[in-house]
Amino acid sequence: MEKRILFIEDNDDHRFLTQDMLEHYGYTVFSSPNGANFLQSIASFRPHVILLDLKLPDKDGFALLEELLHSGWNNVPVIVVSAFTFRREKLRALHLGARRYLNKPINLNTLTQAIDAEIASSKPDLHLVAGSLGD
Repeated sequence: MEKRILFIEDNDDHRFLTQDMLEHYGYTVFSSPNGANFLQSIASFRPHVILLDLKLPDKDGFALLEELLHSGWNNVPVIVVSAFTFRREKLRALHLGARRYLNKPINLNTLTQAIDAEIASSKPDLHLVAGSLGD
C-alpha cells in the first residue's frame, strides 16, 4: 500500500533531508515550504498523514490546523513537528486536532513509527467505507 505524506516545512534543509529519508523508507512525500494552497494540496494529493511545522512564513501551523478542523479533510491525521517545546503550544496544537506532537530534532525511527501508527489507526475507517460500498 502506498503511504502518502504531506509535509509542510519552511526550512529547506530540514524539508529536503526529511523528505529524502522518508522516500528511502518507501513513503510518497509531497512537501511545501509554506501553507499556501494547504487545503488544495490535501484535495489533490490525498495524504494519509500530514507532517506540519508550526512556524511558517505565511500562515502559521495553528492557522492551518484551524483551517483543517473546519474543512472536509479533518479526518486526515496531523503530526506536528516543531521546535516549539512549550506545553502551551503542544496543548494548543492538540486542541486544534493534531494527533501527535514531535519536537525537533526528529528521530527518524520515532517519526516513522508515529506515521505508521496513524495510518494503521485510520485503516478501519477505510475498510468500513469500502465495506459499506459493497467492496
